[in-house]
Amino acid sequence: MANLNPEQRAAVREVSTPLLVLAGAGSGKTRVITEKIAYLIGQCALPAKHILAVTFTNKAAREMRERVGKLLSDEVGRGLQVSTFHTLGMRMLRREAPGLGYKSNFSIFDAHDSLHLIDELLRKGAGAFTADALRNRISEWKNELVLPAQALQQADSEFDTAAALLYEQYQRHLKAYNALDFDDLILQPVLALQNDAQVREHWRNRVRHLLVDEYQDTNTAQYRLVQLLVGQTTPFTAVGDDDQSIYAWRGANPENLQRLQADFPRLQVIKLEQNYRSAGCILKCANHLIANNPHLFEKRLWSALGYGSPLKIIACRDGEHEAERVVSEILHHQFTHNSRHGDYAILYRGNHQSRPFEKVLREHSIAYHLSGGTSFFEYTEVKDLLAYLRLLVNEDDDRAFLRVVNTPRRELGAATLEKLGAYAAAHELSLLAACFESGLEAVLNRRATSRLREFAEWVVALADGARRGAAMPVIRQLIEDIDYADWLRDNAKEPAEAERRQRNVDDLLDWLERLAEPGDESRDLAAIVSRIALLDRLDRDDEGNAECVRLMTFHAAKGLEFPHAFMVGMEENLLPHRSSIEADDMSEERRLAYVGITRAQKSLTLTYASRRRRAGEWESCEPSRFLAELPQEDVEWERPGAVINPEKRKARAQAHLAQLKGLLS
Repeated sequence: MANLNPEQRAAVREVSTPLLVLAGAGSGKTRVITEKIAYLIGQCALPAKHILAVTFTNKAAREMRERVGKLLSDEVGRGLQVSTFHTLGMRMLRREAPGLGYKSNFSIFDAHDSLHLIDELLRKGAGAFTADALRNRISEWKNELVLPAQALQQADSEFDTAAALLYEQYQRHLKAYNALDFDDLILQPVLALQNDAQVREHWRNRVRHLLVDEYQDTNTAQYRLVQLLVGQTTPFTAVGDDDQSIYAWRGANPENLQRLQADFPRLQVIKLEQNYRSAGCILKCANHLIANNPHLFEKRLWSALGYGSPLKIIACRDGEHEAERVVSEILHHQFTHNSRHGDYAILYRGNHQSRPFEKVLREHSIAYHLSGGTSFFEYTEVKDLLAYLRLLVNEDDDRAFLRVVNTPRRELGAATLEKLGAYAAAHELSLLAACFESGLEAVLNRRATSRLREFAEWVVALADGARRGAAMPVIRQLIEDIDYADWLRDNAKEPAEAERRQRNVDDLLDWLERLAEPGDESRDLAAIVSRIALLDRLDRDDEGNAECVRLMTFHAAKGLEFPHAFMVGMEENLLPHRSSIEADDMSEERRLAYVGITRAQKSLTLTYASRRRRAGEWESCEPSRFLAELPQEDVEWERPGAVINPEKRKARAQAHLAQLKGLLS
């Protein structure tokens, strides 16, 4: 508490009323949340088990838990809940699922599973619209707390009518599979709290103080969940910044900050405006830019770190020249400041912009880390084994059954599985349950029936073992039973591929072993499978490496900071994006640029190209309007054809020479 500024201290000590903390970029909001948790436990004698902190990514939740752990002993902090919204919803549903018509061992469908189910449903009927578009519409409805019947009633277009009819089928099939999708993990707890006074009373008794991070990113369903958990009496702390709301495309609603004032008349508002991250010039430019947006709350960031240096804006001929200039700037800056690769980040609007930078960085043998690549959990071998685990936990999970029944091959052809599916549907059974039916012999030959039953009996036996004891012996038995290592070798194009895939399997087992350690809440198989399913889509490997230049989108960079940042592709149709220009709404794009600027600690360089190649054709580019919105006395423009200062040219040449000598040595 001693090192907190007056506003931070006030936010920590306000514990009796609803509180909104408007926390500007780099203003120490995570510190305020963690100090407040310690204050509630240590000074207010509130047991840790009655405190709930919620954020949006597993990474943020993990960091919060670690920070709280440094302030409290294990004994005092036991029972504290710090989680994502989706993990909170999953925990609530483990208790409330039966009242909603689900069994408590439900599966969680990821985006791929949901899309596959929608594809299956579309194949059974006429579909004029894409599965992706329909899935997104269903997701929007769930985030807005609109149920299938309401969606159909409100439909005012051919597309919405088709989506609403599909929505009803989709939910019916999910329930038949005893499965929920990610959106259900918020929607279903809201329905449970809304419709059952006893459920409301139970959870309100559990939660005596609620803290919510990144409140500007909440959607309608998440806002309603918070509202139902706290009621009119439970104090809570909402921390957010409307200037950093950049997720409208997935339902985030920054107006939720304003709704708090209407829904909670006793709401107190505290602003955190001192920035501990960036130099004064960077903050001045950020403030100047974001002032062009309409504001729910007025605030102005300031810093005690000194002015720093002006922002640099570099005009480039094209995308390739832009990459060369940025890497040249990095080399020059490293040579003159003796800094590390990890001090630099290259930020862009879309992942496709990374390619020329990767090429030039490779040419200069500069290590880089590309955020947003393939997730470990997207590898085929990892998805195979996790599908097996899903089936052991939930025997109604037909999606998992179909993935593993022939992996490795069990000589069960498509025709056999199609007949099994038809039989299961006609008798309202899961595929696994249908394997045990005596009537199956009427539609399948004896050999196919025998193979299906053999597989089903093996699954049930393993599932029984998992329910009775620890998870890891069952998982290792499963991998041994299916000879998965031999299957990988037999199906690899070359030995190196088999070795890579086996390493992924070994890494998965090591990770599961850590999850299943004695005393961990996730030691049983059902909890492990749920925890894996909830690995947030935002939680890509964004830690990178201290010796790597970081490449990432502005969205991925939110919450991070870098000594020296490059914002590239600062052009009309990129930032701001073409769709925002067509909609004549720059607010979110301007917030995205603001987030990019406030990632930089010491220096910031912005670049744009005069032309870019798109679909094989050259297109002229215009500098982003946001460049003109910066305070021009605080930026230095290097325009096309500008003569570089001879001293700078010499220093840059020395930097390249030093790097070449380093490579040769």
